Amino acid sequence: MTDAVKLSDFVLKELRSAILNGELEEGSLHSIYQLADRFEVSRTPVREAVLRLADTGMVTIEKNRGIRVQGQSADEIRRVFEMRLLLEVPASSHAALHLSDQLVEKLDGYLALMSEAIVRNDSDAFFRSDYALHDRILATLENSRLNEYVRSLRDITQNMGVLTTQHSRTLRAVGLEHEPVVNAIKAGDAPAAAAAMADHLVETGSLLLAQLGGGGPASSGWASNALRQLPLPTQR
Repeated sequence: MTDAVKLSDFVLKELRSAILNGELEEGSLHSIYQLADRFEVSRTPVREAVLRLADTGMVTIEKNRGIRVQGQSADEIRRVFEMRLLLEVPASSHAALHLSDQLVEKLDGYLALMSEAIVRNDSDAFFRSDYALHDRILATLENSRLNEYVRSLRDITQNMGVLTTQHSRTLRAVGLEHEPVVNAIKAGDAPAAAAAMADHLVETGSLLLAQLGGGGPASSGWASNALRQLPLPTQR
């Protein structure tokens, strides 16, 4: 990792934290120059961090003025998880219908790595394996653009700094949600794989929305439209 990337990551983390804790108030306007002085860095890593944060909806860029703080966006989280439902649920059923020894080995390996990370309480290692497991399921579609798009969706929630494991559930609980997905894929059961992935994503999205004041699974019904659009399989 280059020094420039490290600086950009540092600024992103500090900016996100300042927004979340209210130091940078919602609606306030800040120039790149002011932020560079605040974090004692050059303007380049600030610009890079701001662009990444703008993708999350936490700030907007106003031409010739600077950035406007928008705060945390429940609507953005909802949009992210609606898109993930539309893409990852069919991918899970596809994986079950295109099973291979290599896929089984990879998925079992990622579950094992997640379990080891849980024992060590190593959230970074856990989420690396979590990402890899989802990525491998998507890879069965053999569409690299799709993989990249879903990674970008996950990056949005990561850059917003909202994690269910900080407030709502443990690493072990998250890990357990992946087991039915993998087991259904290994059994070649496309409907069960799709349903298990949908359950996992709805649970995660609902908890994040609840944290942001956007409603939980009982009140929002946020996933209904996305789920109704899914061409879920009814048989193998």
